[in-house]
Amino acid sequence: MKILVIGTGMYVTGRNTEGYGTIFPSIIEFQRIHKIKNLEVIFTAKNFSNVSKAKKKISNAIKISGVKIKTKFYPNSKNDNKSYITILNKDKNIKCAIVVVPDHLHYEVINRCLDKNIHTLAVKPFTTKVDDAKKLIIKKNKRNLFGLVEFHKRFDKHNLLLKDKYESKKLGDPLYFNVEYSQKKMIPEKVFKSWVEKTNILQYLGIHYIDIVYFITNAKPLRVIAMGQKKWLKTKKINAYDSIQCMIEWKTKDNIKFNQTLVVNWIDPNNNSSMSYQKIKFCGTKGNYESDQKKRGIRIVSDERNLEEPNPDFCQMFRAGDSQTWSGYGVNSVLNFLSGIKKTLFKKEHYSKIFAPNSAHFEDALVSTAVIEAAEKSLKNKSKWQKIKI
Repeated sequence: MKILVIGTGMYVTGRNTEGYGTIFPSIIEFQRIHKIKNLEVIFTAKNFSNVSKAKKKISNAIKISGVKIKTKFYPNSKNDNKSYITILNKDKNIKCAIVVVPDHLHYEVINRCLDKNIHTLAVKPFTTKVDDAKKLIIKKNKRNLFGLVEFHKRFDKHNLLLKDKYESKKLGDPLYFNVEYSQKKMIPEKVFKSWVEKTNILQYLGIHYIDIVYFITNAKPLRVIAMGQKKWLKTKKINAYDSIQCMIEWKTKDNIKFNQTLVVNWIDPNNNSSMSYQKIKFCGTKGNYESDQKKRGIRIVSDERNLEEPNPDFCQMFRAGDSQTWSGYGVNSVLNFLSGIKKTLFKKEHYSKIFAPNSAHFEDALVSTAVIEAAEKSLKNKSKWQKIKI
């Protein structure tokens, strides 16, 4: 079984962090569980220097995990923006791909993978345009392929509990959702500096909770209004929004309308106690549900480091004897895809048994794509309400 990973950045390998990211640790745990004979992971990047950094990270991750995995890296010497295309054309034995590239490149890269009849998992957002998303869905279905978007918040027990309370009608009819979500300044200033001006904080980060509202309620988004501020990043000569606030109007299948207010930024202080600050509140006619998804109940402080509030539920490394293991909803999201692909390769299963019911298929991700596209239009049109077209 060959897995192609397109991208070698922070989320794949933990580049420029002390950790090892989420994608490769998830592949390690997949191999630990399934023990696939001759499993090979192929990594592609556009910058050779990034490949060199990835090799060191991945080599060390393999060493401390105690799990043997064969790996290859491209390009081998000089920069190559299309190294993944070379591999797609060259290697006919690749069974699936995980796409972890800048937002604006998603359509192009996913499309190439589908052209080669490869099952594909893409990080969010699916695409930035509805028309592009629809083209990919049509191609996926025509070629009888599986396409998922890595919306890992669907695997977070905090959100699964909210979904259970919502579906059981214990909180009544929905009135509103309030969401606050933010990350450190290092993300736009350093980690994503080369392409930050081609995205925005809503489509990069806020989209998680757009998808969560859809996942929980199965409602249809009707319209959106958005506004944003360009202040601090502008002082760093980065033309991107510091913060975006938006309101989305939804309608359930029972014709009940409710609002979602979403406030996002990526200019939190770098010495914040965690990478992400995130809260969600649901208000219904019979009750409320509040989830502080930053504070997971752990606080660590030492002489060497400031206060830390880690999220052990996302992608946490744990010692198991002489080895290190990873677990959490981030890992489970990737495991869901890889385990499903394994079933299609080694054992024929009914479609409903291949992936978890909370998986985000391309068709599901179309909804959040429609919202961020309409929100972008609102930002460019003096923050006027925009109808959401799906």
